[in-house]
Amino acid sequence: MSDLPERSIDFVFGEDDLLRTRFAVSPLTELVAATYVLRQPRRFPPHRRWVESAAPRVAGLRLGLLFAVNPLGRTRWPNFNAPPPLNPHPRIEDELARVASTDPEIVHADLHRAYPEGIPPEARPFLDDTEPAVSELVAQMSAFWAATLKPWWDRMSAFLESEIAARARRLVTTGGVAAFADLDPTASWDGRTLSVAAVRMEPRTVHLGGRGLLLLPSVLAFGAWPRVEAPWDPALTYQPPGIGDVWLQHVDAGVALADLLGRRRASLLRTLDRPASTRALADRTGWSPGGVSTHLGVLLRAGLVARRRDGREVNYSRTATGDALVARN
Repeated sequence: MSDLPERSIDFVFGEDDLLRTRFAVSPLTELVAATYVLRQPRRFPPHRRWVESAAPRVAGLRLGLLFAVNPLGRTRWPNFNAPPPLNPHPRIEDELARVASTDPEIVHADLHRAYPEGIPPEARPFLDDTEPAVSELVAQMSAFWAATLKPWWDRMSAFLESEIAARARRLVTTGGVAAFADLDPTASWDGRTLSVAAVRMEPRTVHLGGRGLLLLPSVLAFGAWPRVEAPWDPALTYQPPGIGDVWLQHVDAGVALADLLGRRRASLLRTLDRPASTRALADRTGWSPGGVSTHLGVLLRAGLVARRRDGREVNYSRTATGDALVARN
C-alpha cells in the first residue's frame, strides 16, 4: 500500500465482494457536485467552460433549500438528497422521485448526523415541515438540473459510460489491482482493503460483507467521496481522468465519427442500435455481405462490436465502448 494519512475510510472486501462490485452513473451526484462547483468556481478550473455556461442560467432561481442540504465549509453533509442509484443508468426523473419519497425519519436522522451541533435555520424546514420542504427541494433540484446540467448531460453520460466500460473490463480481466490502482491519488488497494484518505471525515472500517462496492464515476465531483452512511449500501464516488475534455467544443458529430472510423464503418456502428446478422446489415445498408463482413471485422478487432452465435446465425451488437462512442459523437 502507498502511504496514506492515518484517517481513512477502509472498505474491507470479503470472499465475494470483488465479484459484486459494480458501477453506475449518478445524475444526483452530478447535481450535488454542481452546486459546489458553481458557488466556488475558482477551486475547479477544469470546469470553467461549464461554469460560464451554467452561471447565467441560475440567475433568479429559488435555490435556498438546495444549498441548505449542500452546505459549504462542512465536514459532514446530508445524503438523502443524493442516495446511491439502484440501477446502473437511472433517469434524473426517477432519481428525483426517489428523493421526493424519502421517509421523513430518514431525513431527520440524516440532518442530525450532518449537524450534530444543531440544525441551522436554513435547514430547519426539513425538520419542522418535512414533506413540503422535501417537495420544494425536489422542485428546486429539477429547475437547477434543467438550467445547468440537462444541456450537457448527453456528453457527460457518454464520458462516464466510456469510463465504466474501460474500468469494468479491467476489473473482470485483471482484478482489483488494475481496477482500483488509479481511482484517486488518495486511494490504495492491498488485495483485500480499499483505503481512501478521509482528512475531512471520521475514520471508519466498513466490512462489505457480501454487499460489494458501488463505484460512481463523476464528472463534477471533486476527489474521492466515500458513501458509508445507513440506510444505503457502501459506495465510492471518484473523478476519472480527462474530465476537462467533456466541456471542449467539438465538430459536427457525424463528421467526427466518420473521420475516426471511415464513413461506412461509422454508419455501420450507428446502424447497430439493435443486434443484427451480416445479412440483415447488408439488407439495411444496401451493401454487399462481403463488404459488411470486412467492416465488422475491423470494428470487432477495435472492441466496438461483439458477436454472438445464435444457432446457425452470428449476430453482432455494439459493445459498451461502441455505445459510448456513438453517444459521444
